Amino acid sequence: MTASVEAYAGLDRLGPALSEALGDDRWVEASATLVAGGKSNLTFEVESAAGAVILRRPPAGDLLPSAHDMGREARIQRALQGTAVPVAQVLLEDDGDLIGAPFYVMEKVIGHSIREHLPAGYAERARDKVALADGLVDALAALHQVDPDEVGLADFGRPQGYLERQVRRWNDQWARSKSHDVAAVTELGSRLSGCIPTNPQTSIVHGDYRLDNCMMDLDDPARVRAVLDWEMSTLGDPLTDLALMLLYWREPGDRRFQLTPAVTQAAGFPGRRHLVERYEQTTGRPVENLAFYEAFAHYKFAVIAQGIAARVAADAMAGQQFGDLDAEVLLIADEGLERLERED
Repeated sequence: MTASVEAYAGLDRLGPALSEALGDDRWVEASATLVAGGKSNLTFEVESAAGAVILRRPPAGDLLPSAHDMGREARIQRALQGTAVPVAQVLLEDDGDLIGAPFYVMEKVIGHSIREHLPAGYAERARDKVALADGLVDALAALHQVDPDEVGLADFGRPQGYLERQVRRWNDQWARSKSHDVAAVTELGSRLSGCIPTNPQTSIVHGDYRLDNCMMDLDDPARVRAVLDWEMSTLGDPLTDLALMLLYWREPGDRRFQLTPAVTQAAGFPGRRHLVERYEQTTGRPVENLAFYEAFAHYKFAVIAQGIAARVAADAMAGQQFGDLDAEVLLIADEGLERLERED
Protein backbone atom coordinates (compact mmCIF):
# COMPACT_ATOMS: atom_id res chain seq x y z
CA MET A 1 0.00 0.00 0.00
CA THR A 2 1.30 3.47 -0.86
CA ALA A 3 2.13 5.50 2.24
CA SER A 4 0.16 8.70 2.79
CA VAL A 5 1.58 12.10 1.91
CA GLU A 6 1.58 12.95 5.61
CA ALA A 7 3.70 9.88 6.36
CA TYR A 8 6.21 10.65 3.58
CA ALA A 9 6.53 14.22 4.86
CA GLY A 10 6.68 13.16 8.52
CA LEU A 11 4.33 15.97 9.46
CA ASP A 12 3.86 14.91 13.07
CA ARG A 13 7.57 15.56 13.67
CA LEU A 14 8.29 18.07 10.90
CA GLY A 15 5.70 20.59 12.08
CA PRO A 16 7.18 21.07 15.56
CA ALA A 17 10.72 21.19 14.09
CA LEU A 18 9.68 23.94 11.68
CA SER A 19 8.00 25.77 14.53
CA GLU A 20 11.26 25.77 16.48
CA ALA A 21 13.51 26.58 13.49
CA LEU A 22 11.33 29.42 12.20
CA GLY A 23 10.16 30.75 15.57
CA ASP A 24 6.48 30.44 14.76
CA ASP A 25 4.12 28.08 16.60
CA ARG A 26 1.69 28.07 13.68
CA TRP A 27 3.92 25.51 11.92
CA VAL A 28 2.89 22.85 14.45
CA GLU A 29 -0.37 22.45 12.53
CA ALA A 30 0.84 21.87 8.98
CA SER A 31 -0.37 20.01 5.90
CA ALA A 32 1.56 18.69 2.90
CA THR A 33 0.89 18.26 -0.81
CA LEU A 34 3.03 16.25 -3.22
CA VAL A 35 4.40 18.48 -5.97
CA ALA A 36 3.99 16.75 -9.33
CA GLY A 37 7.03 16.37 -11.55
CA GLY A 38 9.55 15.01 -9.04
CA LYS A 39 10.81 11.74 -10.52
CA SER A 40 13.94 11.18 -8.44
CA ASN A 41 13.57 12.83 -5.06
CA LEU A 42 10.15 13.71 -3.68
CA THR A 43 9.05 17.32 -3.31
CA PHE A 44 6.25 18.46 -1.04
CA GLU A 45 4.68 21.85 -0.40
CA VAL A 46 4.16 22.18 3.35
CA GLU A 47 1.57 24.75 4.40
CA SER A 48 0.36 26.25 7.65
CA ALA A 49 -1.23 29.48 8.80
CA ALA A 50 2.32 30.88 8.79
CA GLY A 51 2.80 30.34 5.05
CA ALA A 52 4.30 27.70 2.76
CA VAL A 53 7.70 26.06 2.42
CA ILE A 54 9.13 23.25 0.27
CA LEU A 55 10.32 19.88 1.61
CA ARG A 56 12.74 17.68 -0.36
CA ARG A 57 13.39 14.05 0.59
CA PRO A 58 14.41 10.79 -1.14
CA PRO A 59 11.92 8.16 -2.27
CA ALA A 60 11.28 5.18 -0.03
CA GLY A 61 13.00 1.82 -0.39
CA ASP A 62 16.51 0.77 -1.38
CA LEU A 63 18.51 3.55 -3.05
CA LEU A 64 21.49 3.43 -5.39
CA PRO A 65 24.85 4.43 -3.87
CA SER A 66 25.55 8.21 -3.86
CA ALA A 67 22.03 9.01 -5.09
CA HIS A 68 19.42 11.24 -3.43
CA ASP A 69 21.91 13.19 -1.29
CA MET A 70 19.84 15.79 0.54
CA GLY A 71 22.79 17.24 2.45
CA ARG A 72 24.54 17.92 -0.85
CA GLU A 73 21.53 19.78 -2.22
CA ALA A 74 21.26 21.92 0.89
CA ARG A 75 25.00 22.66 1.03
CA ILE A 76 25.34 23.97 -2.51
CA GLN A 77 22.28 26.19 -2.24
CA ARG A 78 23.66 27.70 0.93
CA ALA A 79 27.04 28.22 -0.75
CA LEU A 80 25.52 29.96 -3.78
CA GLN A 81 23.55 32.47 -1.74
CA GLY A 82 24.87 35.90 -2.69
CA THR A 83 26.25 34.86 -6.08
CA ALA A 84 24.71 35.58 -9.48
CA VAL A 85 23.08 32.13 -9.37
CA PRO A 86 19.48 32.35 -8.12
CA VAL A 87 18.76 29.76 -5.41
CA ALA A 88 16.18 29.24 -2.68
CA GLN A 89 17.11 29.84 0.96
CA VAL A 90 17.53 26.64 2.99
CA LEU A 91 15.58 26.82 6.27
CA LEU A 92 16.02 23.41 7.90
CA GLU A 93 17.81 20.13 7.22
CA ASP A 94 18.18 16.76 8.93
CA ASP A 95 20.18 13.60 8.24
CA GLY A 96 17.25 11.24 8.75
CA ASP A 97 16.56 11.06 12.47
CA LEU A 98 13.56 13.38 12.43
CA ILE A 99 11.23 11.88 9.78
CA GLY A 100 13.03 8.61 8.96
CA ALA A 101 14.75 9.94 5.82
CA PRO A 102 17.24 12.72 5.12
CA PHE A 103 15.53 15.94 4.06
CA TYR A 104 15.77 19.68 3.87
CA VAL A 105 13.24 22.47 3.82
CA MET A 106 13.67 25.60 1.73
CA GLU A 107 11.69 28.75 1.14
CA LYS A 108 8.93 28.61 -1.44
CA VAL A 109 10.04 30.74 -4.38
CA ILE A 110 7.18 32.41 -6.21
CA GLY A 111 7.40 31.89 -9.95
CA HIS A 112 6.34 29.76 -12.88
CA SER A 113 7.39 26.10 -13.04
CA ILE A 114 7.03 25.51 -16.77
CA ARG A 115 6.43 21.98 -17.97
CA GLU A 116 4.03 20.96 -20.72
CA HIS A 117 2.48 24.36 -21.38
CA LEU A 118 3.28 28.03 -20.90
CA PRO A 119 1.03 29.76 -18.35
CA ALA A 120 -1.84 31.67 -19.93
CA GLY A 121 -0.64 35.02 -21.25
CA TYR A 122 3.03 34.25 -20.49
CA ALA A 123 5.82 34.64 -23.08
CA GLU A 124 3.29 34.75 -25.89
CA ARG A 125 5.50 36.62 -28.35
CA ALA A 126 8.42 34.95 -30.11
CA ARG A 127 10.83 37.53 -28.69
CA ASP A 128 9.68 36.63 -25.17
CA LYS A 129 10.31 32.96 -25.85
CA VAL A 130 13.81 33.84 -27.05
CA ALA A 131 14.29 35.93 -23.90
CA LEU A 132 13.20 32.95 -21.78
CA ALA A 133 15.73 30.73 -23.55
CA ASP A 134 18.47 33.33 -23.07
CA GLY A 135 17.64 33.73 -19.38
CA LEU A 136 17.84 29.98 -18.87
CA VAL A 137 21.24 29.82 -20.58
CA ASP A 138 22.54 32.87 -18.74
CA ALA A 139 21.70 31.37 -15.32
CA LEU A 140 23.63 28.23 -16.29
CA ALA A 141 26.56 30.32 -17.53
CA ALA A 142 26.53 32.22 -14.22
CA LEU A 143 26.82 28.94 -12.33
CA HIS A 144 29.72 27.81 -14.49
CA GLN A 145 31.58 31.04 -13.80
CA VAL A 146 31.39 30.80 -9.99
CA ASP A 147 34.78 30.06 -8.44
CA PRO A 148 34.25 27.01 -6.16
CA ASP A 149 37.04 28.13 -3.83
CA GLU A 150 35.40 31.50 -3.24
CA VAL A 151 32.09 29.98 -2.09
CA GLY A 152 33.50 27.18 0.06
CA LEU A 153 33.04 24.38 -2.46
CA ALA A 154 36.66 23.53 -3.24
CA ASP A 155 36.06 20.00 -1.91
CA PHE A 156 32.65 19.56 -3.52
CA GLY A 157 33.92 17.15 -6.16
CA ARG A 158 36.99 15.75 -7.95
CA PRO A 159 37.18 17.46 -11.35
CA GLN A 160 40.30 15.53 -12.40
CA GLY A 161 39.09 12.51 -14.37
CA TYR A 162 35.47 13.62 -14.03
CA LEU A 163 34.28 12.44 -17.45
CA GLU A 164 35.91 9.02 -17.13
CA ARG A 165 34.34 8.53 -13.70
CA GLN A 166 30.96 9.72 -14.95
CA VAL A 167 30.88 7.21 -17.79
CA ARG A 168 31.95 4.42 -15.40
CA ARG A 169 29.39 5.53 -12.81
CA TRP A 170 26.49 5.49 -15.25
CA ASN A 171 27.65 2.14 -16.62
CA ASP A 172 27.46 0.86 -13.04
CA GLN A 173 24.09 2.51 -12.43
CA TRP A 174 22.74 0.83 -15.56
CA ALA A 175 23.98 -2.57 -14.41
CA ARG A 176 22.34 -2.06 -11.02
CA SER A 177 18.98 -0.70 -12.15
CA LYS A 178 18.16 -2.40 -15.47
CA SER A 179 15.27 -4.84 -15.49
CA HIS A 180 16.48 -6.50 -18.72
CA ASP A 181 19.18 -6.01 -21.33
CA VAL A 182 18.71 -3.18 -23.83
CA ALA A 183 21.30 -3.44 -26.60
CA ALA A 184 21.13 0.26 -27.52
CA VAL A 185 21.92 1.39 -23.98
CA THR A 186 24.81 -1.06 -23.68
CA GLU A 187 26.22 0.03 -27.05
CA LEU A 188 25.91 3.71 -26.19
CA GLY A 189 27.79 3.24 -22.92
CA SER A 190 30.52 1.24 -24.65
CA ARG A 191 31.02 3.78 -27.42
CA LEU A 192 31.15 6.67 -24.96
CA SER A 193 33.89 4.91 -23.01
CA GLY A 194 36.03 4.96 -26.14
CA CYS A 195 35.69 8.61 -27.13
CA ILE A 196 36.00 10.67 -23.93
CA PRO A 197 37.34 14.18 -24.66
CA THR A 198 40.70 15.18 -23.24
CA ASN A 199 41.43 18.41 -21.36
CA PRO A 200 37.85 19.26 -20.41
CA GLN A 201 36.90 22.45 -18.60
CA THR A 202 36.10 22.54 -14.88
CA SER A 203 33.35 24.32 -12.97
CA ILE A 204 30.50 23.73 -10.54
CA VAL A 205 27.94 21.66 -12.43
CA HIS A 206 24.25 21.29 -11.63
CA GLY A 207 23.87 17.80 -13.09
CA ASP A 208 20.22 18.05 -14.18
CA TYR A 209 19.80 21.55 -15.58
CA ARG A 210 16.56 22.18 -17.52
CA LEU A 211 13.64 24.56 -17.79
CA ASP A 212 11.36 22.70 -15.39
CA ASN A 213 14.09 22.64 -12.75
CA CYS A 214 13.97 26.43 -12.67
CA MET A 215 11.37 28.85 -11.31
CA MET A 216 10.81 31.59 -13.87
CA ASP A 217 9.80 35.12 -12.89
CA LEU A 218 6.06 35.74 -13.03
CA ASP A 219 6.42 38.89 -15.13
CA ASP A 220 9.82 38.71 -16.82
CA PRO A 221 10.39 35.54 -18.91
CA ALA A 222 14.10 36.35 -19.13
CA ARG A 223 14.62 36.04 -15.37
CA VAL A 224 15.22 32.81 -13.47
CA ARG A 225 14.01 33.24 -9.89
CA ALA A 226 15.58 30.04 -8.57
CA VAL A 227 17.45 27.00 -9.86
CA LEU A 228 16.14 23.87 -8.12
CA ASP A 229 16.95 20.13 -7.77
CA TRP A 230 20.67 20.14 -6.99
CA GLU A 231 20.92 16.41 -6.23
CA MET A 232 23.57 15.69 -8.88
CA SER A 233 25.66 18.83 -8.41
CA THR A 234 29.44 18.53 -8.14
CA LEU A 235 32.67 19.89 -9.62
CA GLY A 236 33.17 18.71 -13.17
CA ASP A 237 32.81 19.50 -16.85
CA PRO A 238 30.33 22.33 -17.53
CA LEU A 239 29.52 21.02 -21.00
CA THR A 240 27.72 18.07 -19.41
CA ASP A 241 25.20 20.59 -18.07
CA LEU A 242 24.84 22.32 -21.41
CA ALA A 243 24.30 19.03 -23.25
CA LEU A 244 21.67 17.81 -20.80
CA MET A 245 19.80 21.10 -21.19
CA LEU A 246 19.89 20.55 -24.96
CA LEU A 247 18.44 17.05 -24.55
CA TYR A 248 15.48 18.43 -22.63
CA TRP A 249 15.04 21.31 -25.10
CA ARG A 250 12.83 19.54 -27.65
CA GLU A 251 12.47 21.06 -31.12
CA PRO A 252 9.60 20.71 -33.64
CA GLY A 253 9.90 17.28 -35.28
CA ASP A 254 11.75 15.71 -32.32
CA ARG A 255 10.29 12.56 -30.84
CA ARG A 256 8.52 13.15 -27.54
CA PHE A 257 9.91 11.87 -24.26
CA GLN A 258 7.38 10.85 -21.62
CA LEU A 259 9.58 11.96 -18.76
CA THR A 260 10.32 15.50 -19.86
CA PRO A 261 8.04 18.32 -20.99
CA ALA A 262 8.05 19.41 -24.61
CA VAL A 263 6.83 23.00 -24.26
CA THR A 264 9.82 24.22 -26.29
CA GLN A 265 8.41 22.50 -29.39
CA ALA A 266 5.83 25.31 -29.57
CA ALA A 267 6.15 27.93 -32.31
CA GLY A 268 8.42 30.83 -31.44
CA PHE A 269 10.97 29.02 -29.29
CA PRO A 270 14.53 29.11 -30.65
CA GLY A 271 16.31 25.85 -31.45
CA ARG A 272 19.20 24.17 -29.70
CA ARG A 273 21.76 25.92 -31.90
CA HIS A 274 20.62 29.26 -30.46
CA LEU A 275 21.21 27.97 -26.92
CA VAL A 276 24.72 26.83 -27.79
CA GLU A 277 25.56 30.15 -29.40
CA ARG A 278 24.15 32.08 -26.43
CA TYR A 279 26.23 29.97 -24.05
CA GLU A 280 29.39 30.60 -26.06
CA GLN A 281 28.65 34.32 -26.15
CA THR A 282 27.92 34.56 -22.42
CA THR A 283 30.85 32.47 -21.20
CA GLY A 284 33.34 33.53 -23.86
CA ARG A 285 34.31 29.89 -24.38
CA PRO A 286 33.79 27.75 -27.49
CA VAL A 287 31.74 24.57 -27.24
CA GLU A 288 33.73 21.62 -28.60
CA ASN A 289 33.02 17.87 -28.87
CA LEU A 290 29.29 18.56 -28.55
CA ALA A 291 28.30 15.17 -30.07
CA PHE A 292 30.00 13.32 -27.19
CA TYR A 293 28.35 15.47 -24.56
CA GLU A 294 24.90 15.17 -26.13
CA ALA A 295 25.29 11.40 -26.48
CA PHE A 296 26.42 11.15 -22.86
CA ALA A 297 23.40 13.22 -21.79
CA HIS A 298 21.15 10.69 -23.51
CA TYR A 299 22.94 7.78 -21.86
CA LYS A 300 22.59 9.36 -18.44
CA PHE A 301 18.91 10.11 -19.03
CA ALA A 302 18.22 6.55 -20.24
CA VAL A 303 19.70 5.18 -17.01
CA ILE A 304 17.72 7.70 -14.95
CA ALA A 305 14.54 6.60 -16.75
CA GLN A 306 15.28 2.98 -15.88
CA GLY A 307 15.82 3.94 -12.25
CA ILE A 308 12.48 5.72 -12.19
CA ALA A 309 10.81 2.63 -13.63
CA ALA A 310 12.36 0.50 -10.89
CA ARG A 311 11.17 2.86 -8.15
CA VAL A 312 7.64 2.98 -9.59
CA ALA A 313 7.56 -0.83 -9.66
CA ALA A 314 8.67 -0.87 -6.01
CA ASP A 315 5.89 1.62 -5.08
CA ALA A 316 8.50 4.09 -3.83
CA MET A 317 7.27 7.18 -5.68
CA ALA A 318 4.26 8.15 -3.56
CA GLY A 319 1.87 6.57 -6.08
CA GLN A 320 3.16 8.41 -9.17
CA GLN A 321 3.04 6.59 -12.53
CA PHE A 322 4.92 7.48 -15.72
CA GLY A 323 3.72 5.10 -18.43
CA ASP A 324 5.78 2.58 -20.44
CA LEU A 325 9.33 3.47 -19.44
CA ASP A 326 10.86 0.45 -21.20
CA ALA A 327 9.99 2.10 -24.50
CA GLU A 328 11.24 5.42 -23.17
CA VAL A 329 14.66 3.98 -22.25
CA LEU A 330 15.07 2.55 -25.76
CA LEU A 331 13.99 5.79 -27.43
CA ILE A 332 16.45 7.88 -25.43
CA ALA A 333 19.35 5.49 -26.11
CA ASP A 334 18.59 5.35 -29.84
CA GLU A 335 18.64 9.13 -30.01
CA GLY A 336 21.99 9.17 -28.20
CA LEU A 337 23.45 6.79 -30.76
CA GLU A 338 22.12 9.05 -33.51
CA ARG A 339 24.12 11.93 -32.04
CA LEU A 340 27.33 9.89 -32.29
CA GLU A 341 26.49 8.72 -35.82
CA ARG A 342 25.93 12.32 -36.89
CA GLU A 343 29.39 13.24 -35.62
CA ASP A 344 30.96 10.24 -37.38
